Amino acid sequence: MVHVSIKRHNGIDTVFTGIVQQQGTLVSREDIDGDIRLVVDVPLGMTGRVDVGDSIAVNGVCLTVAGGGDGRVQFDVSAETLSRTQFGRMAPGARLNLEPALSASDPVGGHFVTGHVDGLGDITRLEPDGRSHRLEIAAPESLARYIAFKGCITVDGVSLTVNEVNDARFGVNVVPHTWSVTNMRDYAVGARVHLEVDLIARYLERLIGGAQEPAAEPDITTDFLSRQGFLPPLDDAEPEEDGERRDSRSERPE
Repeated sequence: MVHVSIKRHNGIDTVFTGIVQQQGTLVSREDIDGDIRLVVDVPLGMTGRVDVGDSIAVNGVCLTVAGGGDGRVQFDVSAETLSRTQFGRMAPGARLNLEPALSASDPVGGHFVTGHVDGLGDITRLEPDGRSHRLEIAAPESLARYIAFKGCITVDGVSLTVNEVNDARFGVNVVPHTWSVTNMRDYAVGARVHLEVDLIARYLERLIGGAQEPAAEPDITTDFLSRQGFLPPLDDAEPEEDGERRDSRSERPE
């Protein structure tokens, strides 16, 4: 069973799935004491379902709704987020992928996405492939170990399957539906995109890394057991013959 924590209004945790539900358009970007405020035009049906304090993934970045009305939503973006994303370079008119936080009754159509961007990638190839499109993206070297063939990755908030891997470069296939309902149709070679690697890969690295650490000296040893009376004194113990194991059950008192 997978436990899903969900941020709803005043909750704590947030999770998304990488299935873009709506598209918005950047209206303005206002600098406020080192941060910026984004004003985004959103579909009218979305404004009635969004409250101040809600979390929305905007191009894959988890942002908190700071205000809104009349078909627009405002987001405050901190200097930390600006340093790791493209928001500080976006011009009004840019299309944005939007996904509200997952609720308990929502299907998980993609994979679990946190909305914490791991790095920026550069599109190095974009070409039609039948009715689909193939993208090649150069990721930062530090993320290469998390990207695996047939694994998951999030590109600008879109959950995609990795079809090829070559060092820090990877390829994905974008089906016609995804191409038509996301900002991927605005892509060009050289564009920079937000990347979030699979959360499971992060946990696996932590677990495997922990397993490779030197094991601590055990607290319970034969010497400890002997001193506590659970084993005969080591000096009196009979040596075992090569290739022979003594049956410990035969040494237990009746």
